[in-house]
Amino acid sequence: MSCSSALDCFIKNYLHSYQDTLSELPRYYPLGEASICIQGEFDENSDEVVFWKPIKRDEIADFTNVEHALNIQLYPDIHAFYGQYFSAPLPFTSSFGDGELLQAWNQADFEILQQNVIGHLIMKQKLKQPLTWFIGVLGDGDEMLTVNNDDGSVWVEIPGQKQSTHIAASLSQFIEQLSPVVKPPVKPIEDTSTVTDHPGIWQRINSMWQSLRGNK
Repeated sequence: MSCSSALDCFIKNYLHSYQDTLSELPRYYPLGEASICIQGEFDENSDEVVFWKPIKRDEIADFTNVEHALNIQLYPDIHAFYGQYFSAPLPFTSSFGDGELLQAWNQADFEILQQNVIGHLIMKQKLKQPLTWFIGVLGDGDEMLTVNNDDGSVWVEIPGQKQSTHIAASLSQFIEQLSPVVKPPVKPIEDTSTVTDHPGIWQRINSMWQSLRGNK
């Protein structure tokens, strides 16, 4: 199964899980950030929760500009994983723990994502470590889920360190191991200290990198 197909299946199961358990769509706190994912009325001045669902893009977005900026070639799965949908973070459970898959909420968020990927890759180059790019977080700590850019394998990684725990040989195999989690939305605590603030999982990523920078 390809990465695209595996992500399609997970998202389909994710929505079915909400319908089977709660008979409704997932809920999310967008904090004023508009998105075609939002179902129903949306007030950008409101901080209330909204119903939402992942929406497939008409055309797959890519990371060509990131490749050009850093003069590298990214493992092809990055385009399929991040470029297919607009979506909120996707909670999951698995044999190796609970976590969230990172997705772009809107086009502005996708551009922030690209900036963060560039920052992560530059950090890996400075540390003289193999290049990786993140796809989500694991647990409540500082563990990221990252893809090895050489072979597409998925690992656990702590910012500033090399990948530590091998999870799957490919992104598609990794996604196939996940089960959706149905849970109430949690309103994120806004952090004005970072430039790339965004509701949800972005604050987890930013928090990890701010901690790393503070320790250097």
